[in-house]
This record gives sequence, structure tokens and C-alpha cells, in this order.
Amino acid sequence: MGPLVVGAVFVEDDSPLVSMGVRDSKRLSPRRREALYEEISSAAPDWCTVIVSAEEIDLLRNRRSLNEIEMDMFEEAASKVPVLRVYADCPDVNETSFSNSLSVRLKNTAVVARHRADDTFPVVSAASIIAKVTRDRMIRDISEEFGTEIGSGYPSDTCTMGFIEKWIKDNGSPPKHTRCSWEPVRHMMSLNSNTKLTDW
Repeated sequence: MGPLVVGAVFVEDDSPLVSMGVRDSKRLSPRRREALYEEISSAAPDWCTVIVSAEEIDLLRNRRSLNEIEMDMFEEAASKVPVLRVYADCPDVNETSFSNSLSVRLKNTAVVARHRADDTFPVVSAASIIAKVTRDRMIRDISEEFGTEIGSGYPSDTCTMGFIEKWIKDNGSPPKHTRCSWEPVRHMMSLNSNTKLTDW
């Protein structure tokens, strides 16, 4: 559930980020991420987020793969400020292919894309914190909209999956802010449809 968020942080020197103790956002507590978000957003000369809602993803998936959507988001984020080099957490299985493709889109700017780059490069760690906190805040807003806990929005979260499954059973369709193109949701919809057919 919720949006897809890509973050970018622009710095000439990552030593201030190192001094803050930035690291992979998943390894930090929510409170620590929030504190670092404020520090990063205040200290970095520039930063940005690119956000695509669940509804927009479903529309885009009619003609583009998720990898292509993510590439568009990386391009948009990295294009905000002219830079000499881009470091990225590679969402594709092929690091070299992703690096080359993004480089071409960025007018041949050097791109270093690595798996788990948020564990290796402080600037990527900072960007992951910006993206994660932005998304978490949006998930909290969605939870308040429904008036109940919806979890983190990730497929590994049993709270999220339980909420979506119950909503589908009660209403016959996924709740707002849910990716209907998401395989687990399509599976739930299929099971719900089969259940209704067998009710006869």
C-alpha cells in the first residue's frame, strides 16, 4: 500500500553525512530516521523526493514495467541538480545495465549503481532516509484516513496484508492507496471472486 518514493540528496562532500551517522534507513529506528531526516534536510545543499501514488503506478503498469517506472523516477530525482557523478541503490538485477541506462538518460553523467548502496555510500544512505521518512509519513496519513492501523504498507507486513484482505472480503475491491497491479492483491481478488462463485 501507499506510494513509491525515490529520494535524492546532493552534496559536494559526504563527511557531514558521515558525522551524522547516516546508514541504511532499514537499520535505523523510526525515531532515529526522523531525527536524521531533519539533520539531512537542513545540512544538504539540495535534496528532493519523487513520489508516484499507488493509483498512478497501476495506470503506468498498463504500458510500462515497474523497473521502467523506477528508472523514470531515478532520472527525475537525479536531474534536479547538475552533478558530476550519481550514486544509486540499484533496483535492477544487473548493476552495469542499470548504471549505463541511467547515465545515458542523464546526458552521460557518471553513474555508480550498486545493490545495497545504502550500506556503502553515505549519500545513498541519506537519500534512503529521506525517502523512507517521506513514505512513512504518508502511510501514517493513510492510516488516519481509514481510522485504523494499516501497518507499513509492505507485502512482508502481516498487518498490511490482513487489512487489505479483510477490506476486499468486506467490499469486493481493494482499499484506496493499494496497487491493484500488485500480485498479492490480484491473488486476493481472485480468491475472493472464487469464494463468491462457490457461495451459489
